[in-house]
Amino acid sequence: MSYSVHVKPSGHRFQVEEGESVLDAALRSGYAFPYGCRNGGCGSCKGKLLSGNVDYGTKPPPALSEDDIKSGLALFCQARPCSDLTIGVNEIAAAADIETRIMPTKVHKKEFLADDVVRLFLKLPDNERLQFLAGQYVDILLKDGRRRSFSIANAPHDDAYIELHIRHVEGGDFTGYVCDHLHEKDILRIEGPHGNFFLREENHRPMIFVAGGTGFAPIKGIIEHILAESSDLPMHLYWGVRDHKDLYLDELARKWATHIPNFHFVPVLSQPAAGKAERSRTGYVHEAILEDFPDGFESYDVYASGPPVMVNAIYDCFSDHGLSEENYFSDAFEYQTPKAG
Repeated sequence: MSYSVHVKPSGHRFQVEEGESVLDAALRSGYAFPYGCRNGGCGSCKGKLLSGNVDYGTKPPPALSEDDIKSGLALFCQARPCSDLTIGVNEIAAAADIETRIMPTKVHKKEFLADDVVRLFLKLPDNERLQFLAGQYVDILLKDGRRRSFSIANAPHDDAYIELHIRHVEGGDFTGYVCDHLHEKDILRIEGPHGNFFLREENHRPMIFVAGGTGFAPIKGIIEHILAESSDLPMHLYWGVRDHKDLYLDELARKWATHIPNFHFVPVLSQPAAGKAERSRTGYVHEAILEDFPDGFESYDVYASGPPVMVNAIYDCFSDHGLSEENYFSDAFEYQTPKAG
């Protein structure tokens, strides 16, 4: 049996399925509730229970005192509805509302998605979670004080691990270390979340996503976040790479396009191998998009993530065809400079 939750002051409404916590249902529905550990220990997800009843099992979680309960407070990461609810929560409206934290992580899984792309799943301590908005990034803190930035490739509702896509840059000491020497169970320190590249949920406009190389990572997180909301807004994903082999998760994008009526996927190859370009779009990704949208971009939100030359070219060209600055969101990947020899 599911129950309805009405959130004040935002007016948002969502359904909580049987056995699901209020927080999990809110995140699944795309609403940015505050939280920390998600196991009842920190109290960050505490809010007002204005009407209705919730259950915590055998006893209330550690961060919820008897005085809290008497005052009408609830801990939404552990609270499971017994009826329809009205609750009071100060939802997160912008990246600035989320606390930046430094945390240790363990490499839970390492896999090669392509010859030069590694996917890491980083596990936080058992009593911790990193809250973030879909599309943001974390810094990996190196022992010598340097840091390397990588976008979070998973959606906020699916935060058991932090997923990163790391491309090996020729001459890059850290990316070379990740590819050749980093092992599962190794420890990395991260700081985050950072960045203003995230989904603007209030816009309710059709979206064009443009990924260049591993710029697919934050866009993957954003799209998975939208899909969890069951949105019916049209989405167009263009992924620009050199060759087919660089489409390191194209089976996922093709699955979206096959099973989601409002989703369209177009890979674009700039330097396809000889004889491999049949039935593929070739050239620069922004030029392919211009061909497909002859009426312009006045009614679209555009999200672009990848090399600076691509990100800049998209805005320079699209702004001449109706795209406003307010509806263009970008994340330019500045790859690390190779170490001087």
